Amino acid sequence: MKIAVVGTGYVGLVTGTCFSETGNEVTCIDIDQKKVEKLTNGEITIYEPGLEKLFLRNLKEERLRFTTNLEEGIKDAQIVFLALPTPPGEDGSADLRYILGVADHIGKLLTDYKVIVDKSTVPVGTAEKVHAAIAKNCKVEFDVVSNPEFLREGVAVDDFMKPDRVVIGTSSEKAKKYMSDLYAPFVRSGNPVIFMDERSAELTKYAANSFLATKISFMNEIAQLCERLDADVDMVRRGIGSDERIGKRFLFPGIGYGGSCFPKDVQALVKSSTEVSYDFQILNAVMDVNEKQKLHLLPKVRKFFKGDLKGKHFALWGLAFKPNTDDIREAPALYIIDALLAEGATVTAYDPEAMNNVKSVIGDKIQYAESQYDALAGANALIIATEWNEFRTPDFLKIVSNLKSKVIFDGRNLFEVDAIGELGFHYESIGRPAAVKK
Repeated sequence: MKIAVVGTGYVGLVTGTCFSETGNEVTCIDIDQKKVEKLTNGEITIYEPGLEKLFLRNLKEERLRFTTNLEEGIKDAQIVFLALPTPPGEDGSADLRYILGVADHIGKLLTDYKVIVDKSTVPVGTAEKVHAAIAKNCKVEFDVVSNPEFLREGVAVDDFMKPDRVVIGTSSEKAKKYMSDLYAPFVRSGNPVIFMDERSAELTKYAANSFLATKISFMNEIAQLCERLDADVDMVRRGIGSDERIGKRFLFPGIGYGGSCFPKDVQALVKSSTEVSYDFQILNAVMDVNEKQKLHLLPKVRKFFKGDLKGKHFALWGLAFKPNTDDIREAPALYIIDALLAEGATVTAYDPEAMNNVKSVIGDKIQYAESQYDALAGANALIIATEWNEFRTPDFLKIVSNLKSKVIFDGRNLFEVDAIGELGFHYESIGRPAAVKK
């Protein structure tokens, strides 16, 4: 099939690349001329494991191309995906200006039947707004479909190529046939393509992310309780995760969720609820818990240093909101940095992928190290904010030789408490007993 993808951000580039991998001819469209030139020349613009290999292969095979010309990009396409940003407004609602602006433009360009697909995460009722924006200027038949993405940063290629499910919202049998044919290669193992109405599809995406965010915040509250009751959250997690009604995933406590999806989507669902006079109490609590959890390590740090962080120097491992991505949106590490700097401390950070993104946001407010061990030089303590695999089994002798003192505050529970205590560290984590240096 011939596909167009409008927007070459995270969702758009993954979507376009993966569709081209199954033999479709894909044209990706973006208004950013420099980005289009980079992509056309084989320079991938996001970090996502496994994506570059597919990207380069399909670029070489000429199944994947890029342009800034919307008319040219959609001219021969049978299906046009809208993968445009929906940033939160000041009131928490999703900003639809980019999607509706492109929809308005598309309406002036359509000359034959096409399926227009909302791939972005959008509030309930957006498909109707997109349809109206196109219809205002259009004289040919078209359909608007909601097809939310369920991609996890760090494993997005696997999620796209082998989806748990594909959700498609449409009331059109013609559009249903187009979408069924498109997704057939991705569900050969029998995972479902679930058809529903457009509004239900839009709500499904928000409901999924909000539920996962709720599990995370619930476990972080359990961790808070464990610290007060001298219980071990790892034991509690294993105990409840073995119940198949609950499941093992998204039960790991830490310093809160971040990224481009959970914070924005939870906020947007709450806003949508208030617009229909419904008080979504659980999600309001989820947001409140998450905001507080981002700085949960700070009281532990202050207590250890007797309330005075001025002049103290900290090593920080991890800047991305999660491993296997360079995404720093709503990353807890940034909140920790701001809090430490506000109290007169200094920071040297290391992250395998996200340092350039942090530099573009906060510049030289902190120092950046070439390696995780270089970050430790002269630091009074190490703070861990992201659970990159390379941080899980470090060389503790190198840590000892570089840190001023054997002190670690772990926001991701990477190490076994007893084992690190035997090494002589003062070690504090989330929801577990501390290992106190004797």
